Amino acid sequence: MKLFTPILFASLLAATGITYAGAYAGEKRSKDDKHSIETVGEAQSCISRSSIRTTDVIDDQTIDFKMLNGDIYRNKLPNKCSGLAFEEAFSYRTSTNQLCNVDIIRVLDNTAGRINQGASCGLGKFQKIKKTKQEKSDK
Repeated sequence: MKLFTPILFASLLAATGITYAGAYAGEKRSKDDKHSIETVGEAQSCISRSSIRTTDVIDDQTIDFKMLNGDIYRNKLPNKCSGLAFEEAFSYRTSTNQLCNVDIIRVLDNTAGRINQGASCGLGKFQKIKKTKQEKSDK
């Protein structure tokens, strides 16, 4: 059960100095079974933090970073990140305006109205993807 609204949640994190990126349970999540996924170009080591519009947690090992210009970069973590799919929220800290494959994310656990840091997980490379909605088949 999510006890914080997105605005209140972001305000609390800003007050504590934590950078937050995540999806909320109330937001519509991407479902890969409803889209065909096509990779575009070579995977990149880094993306610009200031260009990230939203994130979409797909599962415990996959995050889509939706950029301001409409591009989507999929990050497939090298290992599963416990609790990521359930919480759909994570934080990260960097000293530059880049989020890179050497950076660590921390799952944010909202238990009884308290935000706690959960598992720490390394990012993988960022692969630009194109999602195309699949046509419904009449069976």
